Amino acid sequence: MLERRVKPDNVTFSTIISCARVSYLPLNAVEWFEKMPKFGCEPDAMTYSTMIDAYGRAGNGDMALSLYDRARIEEWCIDLVTFSTLIKIYGVSGNFDGALNVYEEMKALGVKPNLVTYNTLLDVMGRAKRPWQAKARYGEDAMNVYKEMKEKGLELNVVLYNTLLAMCADIGYIDEVVQIFKELKKSETCKPDAWTFSSLITIYSCSGKVSEAENMLNEMLETVFEPNIYVLTSIIQCYGKVNQTDDVMRVFDRHQDLGITPDDQFCGCLLNVMRQTPKEELGKLIGCIESVNPKLGSPVKHLVEEESNNEVLRKEAGLLFDVISKDVRKAYWNCLIDLCVNLDFFEGACVLLDMGLTLEIYTAIQSKSPTHWSLHLKNLSLGAALTVLHKVLPTKMFQDVVPSQQVSRGSHKVVGYTGCFAFQKKLVVDAKMIEKELLP
Repeated sequence: MLERRVKPDNVTFSTIISCARVSYLPLNAVEWFEKMPKFGCEPDAMTYSTMIDAYGRAGNGDMALSLYDRARIEEWCIDLVTFSTLIKIYGVSGNFDGALNVYEEMKALGVKPNLVTYNTLLDVMGRAKRPWQAKARYGEDAMNVYKEMKEKGLELNVVLYNTLLAMCADIGYIDEVVQIFKELKKSETCKPDAWTFSSLITIYSCSGKVSEAENMLNEMLETVFEPNIYVLTSIIQCYGKVNQTDDVMRVFDRHQDLGITPDDQFCGCLLNVMRQTPKEELGKLIGCIESVNPKLGSPVKHLVEEESNNEVLRKEAGLLFDVISKDVRKAYWNCLIDLCVNLDFFEGACVLLDMGLTLEIYTAIQSKSPTHWSLHLKNLSLGAALTVLHKVLPTKMFQDVVPSQQVSRGSHKVVGYTGCFAFQKKLVVDAKMIEKELLP
């Protein structure tokens, strides 16, 4: 056509762009769209609408959203496929609110969502970056979408069922989890997989529902699926919460039979169980930790057997720091300091806190102004926060510690301490009260 010097018009470009779109060639669609000005062609509303989808599929989300903003102002006609692409664009950027707004606008314009749209929206909800304050609202939105799909007789695949289960677990929707799992088992198109059982066991374990977690594990074992490291971690955590130490050891012993190699998170789970375990039963767990991570076992054994050599503790903790991954260091240190506090070994807790500050495991825990000195304890465990207070506050402030009693909301009860000390997670202290700053 061009060789014959026949000038393409809007219809020509629109046809080629539409052809590229239905052929899943978004880059070709973009290429021809951007050639239109060279031939004096001005895209019409339908072409612009098509290009929202093409730019989105080609990975240029900013251009797609820019065209969408223009489409809303000029009231272009946008089809269902384009709306689904827009929802996916917002999902990739973690903008759940943007995805939900597009979904609501689509319905307001009379465009009826189909299975692809619903699946895309649920997938976005599962992957979106959600602030913790709004988890309940997002969970309700997801359940509303799910109920709408079921009312229309649309079926989810197992991946989306698992996404819903994970979301419900995130916000504590236990009843909804039970309902979704029952409906999944009734589905004629998909059945529970290993991740389904793993999610349910995690949900029950985090909620302290021991019998339900055990029943789900037994149901999983009756299928072709074997427990993975996440399942064992959840079950161990569940037994640890209710101080069933023998069951913790029983589940731990299964990791070798299943061919599972313990990782840092698995060892961290055992360490977390230890800080919840009665003192007289701690010895049972030392061997478990030593067998999978000797470098972690050494400082733990040092603390449990009440060896008071701070230099040895410092050396062993330093060796541990060198071998564990960066993303678990704070969790490990929090647990070790909590264990010290529970064992009334405040000198050891102070040693570990000093190391945590020096090695930058703990950062930005204080700020100063001309009149105030603030401690930011939100990301510290209870024992670590108490250790900070023990180091920096005047001794007289600890003389008013009262016998164990119910403390007010927003305060913490100190486990393993001689009484209760009520403190907020952000504590403001008059700088004039502190003669010398003890934190580096």
